[in-house]
Amino acid sequence: MPHYIWETGAGPGIVLPVVRQSLETLDEGALLRHVARGDRRAFDELYRRTSPWLTARLRRRCADDDVVAEVLQDTYLAVWRSAASQARHSGGGSAVGWLWTIAAHRLVDAFRARARAARVPAVQTFATVAPAAEEEALAGGMEADLEQALLALPPNLRRVLRAMVLDGLTTRETSVLLGMPEGTVKTYARRARIALREALS
Repeated sequence: MPHYIWETGAGPGIVLPVVRQSLETLDEGALLRHVARGDRRAFDELYRRTSPWLTARLRRRCADDDVVAEVLQDTYLAVWRSAASQARHSGGGSAVGWLWTIAAHRLVDAFRARARAARVPAVQTFATVAPAAEEEALAGGMEADLEQALLALPPNLRRVLRAMVLDGLTTRETSVLLGMPEGTVKTYARRARIALREALS
């Protein structure tokens, strides 16, 4: 169904169809620049395009749908508020990467808030039994040896590596996200690096 906007000028108002095709041909970085200028249609298109992927990625890290919904809402609110600053200082960085960085930190914040309120929820991270979509996408741009080395890591090591390298989280944030002691996170991260180095030597 076509969407419409109400155009007014010197003459009477005219109802014109909104041409979505122009937005649909833009990549996420271009959409973000439109959002930075206050373009709500570009924001809606960015949400339509990225929210299914972002929701799925959050659910791989959190089994509580309420937490996922809260994080998703907070993430896109932050995107709307901060798009102008990101567009100015991105230096050509990935818009999708920036979006996930916000979501990952919001998820950690949500876990911390619930812990502080002493309302320990049934928030569990799902065990990774197969490579996640972003891992496969990342591996697709790597040489075959590195791809195989990453996918051969034990699940716990791969989860830590994904959080700290792909998601850009600190040791403490990774500890909160995965429900592991910080010492365990450090140990797993060290083992993952050693395993990768040995596999590639």
